[in-house]
Amino acid sequence: MSENSEHPGSNAEIVYENEQFRTTKWTISPSGHIPMHRHDYEYVVVPLSDNVMHVITGDGDLIEAVMVPGTAYGRPKGSEHRCENRGDTDIVFVEVESLTS
Repeated sequence: MSENSEHPGSNAEIVYENEQFRTTKWTISPSGHIPMHRHDYEYVVVPLSDNVMHVITGDGDLIEAVMVPGTAYGRPKGSEHRCENRGDTDIVFVEVESLTS
């Protein structure tokens, strides 16, 4: 879903892209969110901030994702969710999509 765009309380900035990868820096402000979306590619997330992101899956399940700077986790193609910042500081992370997956 990574596009240069703004959503209520969130911002996406593509910082690198070629034929194999797209790297997007996301910032979600307090009380902000990234609307429900589906990922077209496999991707890796690298948190840059230390906080908790509330993720609502396409099935309605709630996941409290603890964001630890410098760690990484991956998700499969087809993942569907909404990301919310219920805290009082910005959530910042980098998302790297594999455009060949």
